[in-house]
Amino acid sequence: MIRLSKSLSTWGTPDFEDALKGEIARMDASQLPLQQGLTSSSYALDDKIRARIIAVSESGNFIHVKAGIFYSGIIAGCNCADDPTPVEEQSEYCEVRLDIDKKTAETTVTLVAD
Repeated sequence: MIRLSKSLSTWGTPDFEDALKGEIARMDASQLPLQQGLTSSSYALDDKIRARIIAVSESGNFIHVKAGIFYSGIIAGCNCADDPTPVEEQSEYCEVRLDIDKKTAETTVTLVAD
């Protein structure tokens, strides 16, 4: 389970967005639906993740955040010595919804379909 404790502790302050972007940047690909959000590559990389906060709202016990995630992917080849395919990073982008529990900081992340 993902816990965004720093984001929750800064909720309602000017530091919230920076705290949230920082916590998202420290996540790895397995915690975000990056693989499902690929459009131009076949394997999501979990370095250089950046977030842009699009919208924030709250209802009941949850803080709801729509965020754009910028990351990189590669087209994975066979990695043979004679494989002519260069491994170049491709820029990727997807949008996610984060639902942060206001009591526990437990967070669910869902890919937002276009």
